[in-house]
Amino acid sequence: MRLYIIRHADPDYDNNTITEKGHREAEALAKRLATEGIDRIYCSPMGRALHTMRYTAERIGREATIIDWIQEIAATVEYPGEGTLGAWDAPGEMVYARPLHLDEEGWADFPHLAQADMKRKLSKLRADSDAFLASLGYRREGGRYAVERPSSERIALFCHGGFGLSWLSHLLHIPPIVMWTGFWLPPSSVSTISFERRSPQWATPRCIGLGDVSHLYAAGLPIQRRGIYGDHDWERGDVAANRR
Repeated sequence: MRLYIIRHADPDYDNNTITEKGHREAEALAKRLATEGIDRIYCSPMGRALHTMRYTAERIGREATIIDWIQEIAATVEYPGEGTLGAWDAPGEMVYARPLHLDEEGWADFPHLAQADMKRKLSKLRADSDAFLASLGYRREGGRYAVERPSSERIALFCHGGFGLSWLSHLLHIPPIVMWTGFWLPPSSVSTISFERRSPQWATPRCIGLGDVSHLYAAGLPIQRRGIYGDHDWERGDVAANRR
């Protein structure tokens, strides 16, 4: 079984949709996904995910199933000097000042995340993930999955940046705060998880592509930097314009 975890295209948050650039990204993404042999489509109920997804659904002729649990995590935090951001947008310089926050459980003690009740919210995400994968025939036991119904399906899920990183942290056993501060999912990017089986009864998730935007390169489209907050050696122009 293979999961394609897809962040929505360039968002227009104020109008609950995607921008003109986002529509072009979604078209390029649909062209790419049409070559992947997608068997099922799932989508967040939020407008920016729905409007990204429809290009792929129409191109490959499949109906999408809307599922609430893959919508963006509802949690914002006021970070000093940064303003109100998603809780997962914690500044790395604050997190890495205390190594305690980097282990698999200590991350939840980071004060701003405790304020946003992120431990409970991620516990729900993990439970929802386990129930979803069990419904597909892969039942989680510890860090591996008992294969009750082997599947070769390819499943596309249209979701969100903070959610995507949080879900990947669960699937890959990476502390969430390390995923949040160390990785980034560009708009319209595809992260691919293969459930690798080395024996008939067990599967383990393996990331075979993270934040892939090859469809943008193929279409001659730039990468939009939503979710990048600091100065980067490749960044030009107004950093503040990319703060959502």
